[in-house]
Amino acid sequence: MHIAIAASAAALAFATAAVAQDVPTMASSPIVNTPATSPDGSKPFGFEPYFGVLGGYHSFDRKPGFTGPNGERFDGALIEGVLGANLPLGPVFVGVEGHGTKGFGDIDWEYGVRGRAGARIGESGLLYGSVGYSWIEARSNRGFADRKGWVYGLGVEIGPRDIGLGGVTGKSGVRFRLSAETYDGKSIRPMAGVIFHF
Repeated sequence: MHIAIAASAAALAFATAAVAQDVPTMASSPIVNTPATSPDGSKPFGFEPYFGVLGGYHSFDRKPGFTGPNGERFDGALIEGVLGANLPLGPVFVGVEGHGTKGFGDIDWEYGVRGRAGARIGESGLLYGSVGYSWIEARSNRGFADRKGWVYGLGVEIGPRDIGLGGVTGKSGVRFRLSAETYDGKSIRPMAGVIFHF
């Protein structure tokens, strides 16, 4: 009887050990790495190129060197195209963009480059500051000189999901931008438009 019990116990221990070898443990189980994403489905780290179209107005102060022959203000409406890239870094980002702008009124063309840095807000938004350099070509028949100098700005980009329009574009491939810049502290340049990122 004792021999039969001992044999049964040995057989049970052997079977248990054999089954245990077939069951994966936490240490040996393969781990599936799911790519991390931000709430809008875009990557929280990586490289995000984009382009956009904006419209606005550039108005200079009436200061010496910035007025026309009769004291009129140097200003004009703008249509702008931008091309750039962001580098998301978790809750913040850095980026660079170039712009080419067709002016109306006293301004013929504007073009330049700016760097940006800021925070990622909400599900797909950005809040940022910018610094860049700009060239401004005046219309030759208006009595204004061409200009070049530093520009500084602030801006915000809001994805559709942040304003309840997530179903319009699905994952946020579109952002709405509002920004304001100044040319060397001597002008105000509000702009608004649409940014397409991919």
